[in-house]
Amino acid sequence: MNLRIRRVVLAYILIAPFSLSLRATAQADSSALEKVLTQMDSAARDFRSLEASFVWDQYTKVVDETDTSKGKIYFKREGGQMTMAADFAEPSPKYVVFSDGEVKMLNPKIDQVTLYKAGKNRAEVESFLVLGFGGRGHDLTKSYDVKYLGPEAVGGIETAKLELLPKSEKMRGRFSKIILWIDPKEGISVQQQLFQPAGDFRLAKYSEVHLNQKLPEGVFKLKTTAKTTYVSPQG
Repeated sequence: MNLRIRRVVLAYILIAPFSLSLRATAQADSSALEKVLTQMDSAARDFRSLEASFVWDQYTKVVDETDTSKGKIYFKREGGQMTMAADFAEPSPKYVVFSDGEVKMLNPKIDQVTLYKAGKNRAEVESFLVLGFGGRGHDLTKSYDVKYLGPEAVGGIETAKLELLPKSEKMRGRFSKIILWIDPKEGISVQQQLFQPAGDFRLAKYSEVHLNQKLPEGVFKLKTTAKTTYVSPQG
């Protein structure tokens, strides 16, 4: 055996185990991803409601600052339609409800409701609403390239970490990447991180999650008064 052949054989001996290891890892990740998506499918099929406490950290790169919001969030699905409400306690009270393609935000300090109509963007808005909360796992693969990043403990829960890369240019203009931490037992996300192209991001953490239990009365209704004013930036 000449020197050149020996080098080729040696290179193969050194590289082959590494290649097999990479292949095995890729197969394991694919199997783990399929399992997580199936668990999310199952959770979506049975999803009726959700209540949770949240902490949202909004990082703005240009000023290198993080603003933190805290409160409670509620989801309800009826007749295939998703309704969401967010009760912000900090840093200042406000209440947001999404229903029938419309976002309503109440600022109790000035007793004013701001209305935003989703219009032609309704499907996109609703897809973000159910991201990890009642949405089917395999539906994610229609809009994102989904990658399994491995297990990671979040708040004492062993989660499955998923990376979502938007397929459409329009969606990439809003979010360059989304990370979900999925509780495999419940099939829902306990943490989300949404990255924007400019370097800003929002990290959302959820705790005290109550799935498919009775929600408090009136959580999807704004507590307005006879003097409440209404404005719509979209006219």
